[in-house]
Amino acid sequence: MDENGIASIVVDRCLKIHRSLGPGLLESVYEEVLAYELMNGSLKCERQVGISVIYEDIKMDLGFRADMVVGDKVILELKSVENIMPVHKKQLLTYLKLTGMKHGITRIVNRL
Repeated sequence: MDENGIASIVVDRCLKIHRSLGPGLLESVYEEVLAYELMNGSLKCERQVGISVIYEDIKMDLGFRADMVVGDKVILELKSVENIMPVHKKQLLTYLKLTGMKHGITRIVNRL
């Protein structure tokens, strides 16, 4: 399945969860429920994935963690905040770059 197919399923499951649980819970709650939904739908879903920095052939583990990686192609960074701030988008772009998942065009979905 390609990134668009994965993203479509993720958005569908997120809307289902939002309708059921509503806003305002901790990110960890949404992460647990979303992981359940995605794995129940037969998608590979890894949680709290460590992201290393490689510099001059040296692997540095600096504490970066993606909330979820789905199908080895889509990074999900979950936020339970009033507003998405520029630093949140920068965080995701950093993860995409470090993992090599950023290829030219990067789509960040917000307010669907």
